[in-house]
Amino acid sequence: MLLAIDTSAGSSVAVVTLGGEVLAERSSDDPMRHAEVIGTLIAGSLDDAGIEVAALTGLVAGMGPGPFTGLRIGIAAARSFGIGVGLPVHPVVSHDAIALDAYRSGSAAPDVTLLVVTDARRRERYWTSYAGLDAAGLPVRVLGPALAKPDELPTSESVRLDALVVPAGALGQVAAALLATDGAFAGEEPLYLRSPDVTMSAGAKRVTA
Repeated sequence: MLLAIDTSAGSSVAVVTLGGEVLAERSSDDPMRHAEVIGTLIAGSLDDAGIEVAALTGLVAGMGPGPFTGLRIGIAAARSFGIGVGLPVHPVVSHDAIALDAYRSGSAAPDVTLLVVTDARRRERYWTSYAGLDAAGLPVRVLGPALAKPDELPTSESVRLDALVVPAGALGQVAAALLATDGAFAGEEPLYLRSPDVTMSAGAKRVTA
């Protein structure tokens, strides 16, 4: 049983079986109140699924792409939860969940190229291009994740999908499929795709009279 958490675009939490069944899912599309809602979403999802924490076998963390302030809240929540209960945390590219949900729901045909787009703030967008599902039922990432101005996004024949929230249920399904097929998870580093606003000092400043 997996508890999937994502705060890269809005906030979402889901409980998903290792077979890929979504037992419960809660979300908020508020792009600013991740810290305020994440605890309630976690508790509510566990209650809705009717399971105890002891039934979980792992956590799933959406690794972005996403803005620094929001994205790190979900990752920290997943990692601290995992440490607290002694369970592994499986990192997944957040856009993969959006693509999987689109292909499986039929909002994107299985054979079309899909362009997933989320808000990066500062008048920029995160984007990833996909080319259907592979034999394991996972979305095939072609290009990205990447960062671009709105007028610099790819303009091919792709079907564009702008998402406000990453479906945590699909995030858990990606992780379940990767576990079942011994697939490669995302890296441990969050996908901010831009430098932080605050940087380390280069040294003491010279003072002159």
